[in-house]
Amino acid sequence: MNNKALVLFSGGQDSTTCLAWALDRYQYVETIGFSYGQRHAVELTCREQVIEQLRLQFPDWSARLGNDHMLDLSVLGQISDTALTQDKAIEFEQSGLPNTFVPGRNLLFFNFAAALAYRRGLEVLVGGMCETDYSGYPDCRDNTLKSLQVSLSLGLDRPMVIETPLMWIDKEKTWHMASTLGGPALVQLIEEYTHTCYLGDREHRHPWGYGCNQCPACDLRRKGYELYQSAHANH
Repeated sequence: MNNKALVLFSGGQDSTTCLAWALDRYQYVETIGFSYGQRHAVELTCREQVIEQLRLQFPDWSARLGNDHMLDLSVLGQISDTALTQDKAIEFEQSGLPNTFVPGRNLLFFNFAAALAYRRGLEVLVGGMCETDYSGYPDCRDNTLKSLQVSLSLGLDRPMVIETPLMWIDKEKTWHMASTLGGPALVQLIEEYTHTCYLGDREHRHPWGYGCNQCPACDLRRKGYELYQSAHANH
């Protein structure tokens, strides 16, 4: 039975929900974040606040929550000409993918996370990738991560499990999962402290949290929240 996990934690809604999922499920959990020159680098500040609030508000989870690790992957920003790493408008490329796609990002993240997990004796890697309501990023797909799990396990000569609890659920159900795991307190924590907006907007507060309310990430978060609230109101 695997009981130690490493959560890829950005400070966003999805990874915070995944962190709560892991804390509910495993005896010991550590977190890892990446600074890669992202425009929405404000999430790196938010992630510290989210961890602090989780520790304060959820004592049972706090007892299971171990070290947080931050890795400098600025080299990724150097080779990525994207709207997430450069000051450019968000639009769709000829490939059909939005220019917020950072090629190889999740592949790199998992490789570094696996190396750290190996050294720390952690058996499970948890990520917030989702194939249900996403922008089509190929490195978020289930088959990509299944094959990566095999490659990492072979390359490290140690079983390395990749868990993606949000893979087959939409944003409404992600809000609902948070509510199931941590009740209204966790939903409010996600609203107030997590960051999703691609443009890094922390000035404008909406019922679902801070953001520009225009970018694809805000759009998904807002629509999911509204559906969650209306479903909640009908119960």
